[in-house]
Amino acid sequence: MHSQWQDAEAREFVRRYEAHGEAVALRVYTSRLLGRDPTLVLHGGGNTSVKTTWPDLFGRAIDVLCVKGSGSDLAVVEPAGLPAVRLQPLRELRQLDRLSDQAMVSAVRGALSDSRAPNPSVETLLHAFLPHRYVDHTHADAILALTDQPDPAAHVRAAFGDEVVMLPWIMPGFPLAKAVADAFERAPNCRGIVLAKHGLFTFGDDARTSYERTIELVDRAERYLQQRLGGTPALLLGDPAPLPAAERDAFLAQALPVVRGALAVESEVRWGAHWHRVVAEARTAADLAAFAAHGSARALCASNPITPDHVLRTKGHYLWLDRRAAIDPEHCRREVAAYAAHYRRYYEAHASALGSAMLSPLPVVVVIEGVGVAAFAATRKAAVIAADIAEHTLRVKATAHALGTYVPLSDAELAEMEYWPLERNKLGQADAQVLQGQVALVTGAAGAIGNGIVEALFAAGACVYATDIDAERLAVVANREPAFQDRLCTGTADLRDPAAVSALFADCCRRFGGVDIVVPNAGIAYVSKLEAMDPARFARVLEVNTTATMLVLKEAARVLKAQRTGGSIVVQASKNVFAPGAGFGAYSASKAAALQLMRIAALEFAEFGVRVNAINADAVFGDDEVPSQLWEQVGPERMQARGLDAAGLRDYYRQRSLLKVPVRPRAVGEAVVFFASQRTPTTGAVLPVDGGIPEAFPR
Repeated sequence: MHSQWQDAEAREFVRRYEAHGEAVALRVYTSRLLGRDPTLVLHGGGNTSVKTTWPDLFGRAIDVLCVKGSGSDLAVVEPAGLPAVRLQPLRELRQLDRLSDQAMVSAVRGALSDSRAPNPSVETLLHAFLPHRYVDHTHADAILALTDQPDPAAHVRAAFGDEVVMLPWIMPGFPLAKAVADAFERAPNCRGIVLAKHGLFTFGDDARTSYERTIELVDRAERYLQQRLGGTPALLLGDPAPLPAAERDAFLAQALPVVRGALAVESEVRWGAHWHRVVAEARTAADLAAFAAHGSARALCASNPITPDHVLRTKGHYLWLDRRAAIDPEHCRREVAAYAAHYRRYYEAHASALGSAMLSPLPVVVVIEGVGVAAFAATRKAAVIAADIAEHTLRVKATAHALGTYVPLSDAELAEMEYWPLERNKLGQADAQVLQGQVALVTGAAGAIGNGIVEALFAAGACVYATDIDAERLAVVANREPAFQDRLCTGTADLRDPAAVSALFADCCRRFGGVDIVVPNAGIAYVSKLEAMDPARFARVLEVNTTATMLVLKEAARVLKAQRTGGSIVVQASKNVFAPGAGFGAYSASKAAALQLMRIAALEFAEFGVRVNAINADAVFGDDEVPSQLWEQVGPERMQARGLDAAGLRDYYRQRSLLKVPVRPRAVGEAVVFFASQRTPTTGAVLPVDGGIPEAFPR
């Protein structure tokens, strides 16, 4: 490991954050250097601080500690993420023999310079009690591999000699803060303090010294491990051999919907039964697949985390599945049930007395034999975070196993951390969106209606796999949604090709874990009277609008049946189904056939809990950035026939409806969300989104 400090970068941070002072600016800089290295900290882990001065209301300079806010991410921290607390009242607390968590939180918040600031780290007192100006705390992988051992002190001594002090596991908060301060005072020349099964503290009187001590000590730990192990741990080398890379991807596409379905929970809500689903994030790097194939993998997955902080994101144990169980719904559900039963026993034995209701007993991380690791969570962000942690966990466990014997915290110690209110507060609370945890696949997503559907699904909390045959137009739609990029994947395909449709669904399953909402929306138009109809062009319209819809329904059925959690299909039909127009025979016939497919699907898919409905939209023009491709095709002829320009044509269609309103793409999307939210027990229905066209009323 090497220092990433750059003098020019440091000067740029000082310039950028001049208003906050050089000390804070450099604290932000080195915090980000630590935070962007995932072998040091992950997703809100670790904490940093700097002691400086701050003007009070009278303009007097007072000593303050700027310390990372609880749950903030070091990789992107800003000065506001380092709330300032008055230092003197915190240091006085060291005189106490005991301090409850609630009293500690009250004291720290009472010392805030700004009451609107985020909660300071639960490690704030530790930073305050140390005398150094800068303090850095990381959960470095190499340090954890040394200390998750039966005799961690022996490895720490062998790696660092007397330059580093090691403490046993101590619960974070007031006890740990006092222990670290006492340890430093007993060894004032030490270069760092290692906390068993937790991480590393370094310190210095300037930002660079504190940061580079972290890098130096972690580098020495890595060199020690390399010397002792002589290379990559056997668990990560592929003996026994995992599945080849291409086969891993194909297997995931088959397995993830099964596992995801087994992790969904059905409950009663105001409007009836509701599935609480999860989104998947899978990792299949060669070393992870090798770990998952090894004979020791199952036992290591059933052991506690490499550092207790991870329990918030991943739970204590990972579920290991052999490949047979991963693709067999019944077998998979039995394994999940066994995991849940074990968690309930763990809760009753170690956590029930802590006064908190039991958290979900279901696994978050699943390791699949010879394939890799997948994390499952209600949001895409949470799944990615858990997968990142799981990657590092498997590698550290493999290293610790090779070094000696992997020994994590006991169940009792882990339960105390898992149910510790101050730790759980890091996650915050957010209201679940109506489609949270659900995955939608939308075809024809590059058009105006497709874009409106994608927008509405995002706004309702869904992950979206958007597909179209036109890659350039699809990119435009994807770039319109920068805030939702973590919940968006795209794919291009000609939906007339059965293999291409199957590949789209497989890719969606690999990316998100499965599919819950399917919107067959792709369509083309062809204007011609019957007497002049080109049979080839007529056939192409049928292929795109009807045959492709059938192929999408077929693949959707396969995935939805594997998940066993129901789902929703919303076919994009057209006002022309009930009120066709002259010259629109190919389009009207193809959409009428698609509507019949919807009705048949409603009859057949009800058996496995899937609701199938349709939307009849009309006169949806889109905007300049994402115009309607249909109106690009038929608009010129309609304008010529009626002697109108583009604006006049839009107004014509608005005025002919009962409501006299324009039909915007987002309105169609909201109709999709209505069906997908399943707030009514409806299947086989047709919902017009056309402003009110009497001749097109469904009948």
